[in-house]
Amino acid sequence: MADDPAGAWREHVDLAALSRWMDRQGLGNGPIGDVRPLGGGTQNILLRFTRSDRDYVLRRPPAHPRPESNETMRREARVLAAIAGSGVPHPALIAACAEEEPLGVSFYLMEPVEGVNAGVALPPSHCTPKVQHAMGLAMVDAIATLGTLDPDAVGLAGFGKAEGFLERQVPRWTRQLGSYAGLDGWAGPDALPGRGDIAHWLEERRPPATAAGILHGDYHLSNVLFRPDSPDLAAAIDWELSTIGDPLLDLGWLLATWAGDDGGLPIVPVAPWVGFPKTGELIDHYATRSSRSVDHARWYAVLACYKLGIILEGSHARACAGLAERETGDHLHASAIRLFERALGWIG
Repeated sequence: MADDPAGAWREHVDLAALSRWMDRQGLGNGPIGDVRPLGGGTQNILLRFTRSDRDYVLRRPPAHPRPESNETMRREARVLAAIAGSGVPHPALIAACAEEEPLGVSFYLMEPVEGVNAGVALPPSHCTPKVQHAMGLAMVDAIATLGTLDPDAVGLAGFGKAEGFLERQVPRWTRQLGSYAGLDGWAGPDALPGRGDIAHWLEERRPPATAAGILHGDYHLSNVLFRPDSPDLAAAIDWELSTIGDPLLDLGWLLATWAGDDGGLPIVPVAPWVGFPKTGELIDHYATRSSRSVDHARWYAVLACYKLGIILEGSHARACAGLAERETGDHLHASAIRLFERALGWIG
């Protein structure tokens, strides 16, 4: 959507219908104006617009919604509402539409966040070693805080099944990978190196479960915004994989997508990378901010590589079938391979 100057988003967002829905919610009046597609992601459609001198961001499923897309929007809105006032930086929810009308899909509106996305571009103020080091620690602070929240106390009872969370992960995502076989043009799972070895290693070395908590679920540098005037986090964004389970997986996700201490490039390209913490520093900082043991941090990082790699491969498979942009799908396929190769390096 970021490369959409001709306004192809209009095929998927009926502004007149949205205006009528906003009227019923008491959200301003009159026409919607200054509509701008927002980039930074590869799947869902985001539009920033103005109505009655107030700015909004609309988030809805992609042009070709998946079977679970509407439920995903409902879950995202629910978790954003639940963590309001928690100390975890996030976009403030304004209103949500659980029904598939008036836009044909579920969607929600949130407050815009002014921030720096390191996966898109860094201003000079965020290109010094001191600032980047603080940015990395700020990312850890957010997930450590998120992991301390009591899901039931914030209204997320039933949001996810905590019992058996770790035991379900490898079988769940192995089945997910197999499900892509129904998409025409996909070469198959063998393109992901060492998938069987990684799955076996994870099952054999699974750590004991920690106390249940809230996960962001897709925590990396492209899914956070930093304050324009400091290294502090302005918001964690894109909560579509949020659930209840073992919050240490968020730490593993950060490690899986970070630059390797051996000089390996981060999965999310950031330039310049001049001062972000080493992975060991991220782990140590998490330990100072959380009561959870980080003794098995590498296991969570390998699981994150496995899970994220399979998710990205799904986008590639959809692109092969003509349900997503092929260039994006091929790029994500390359990232999936890198994640599996990283996991193989960690399991030795």
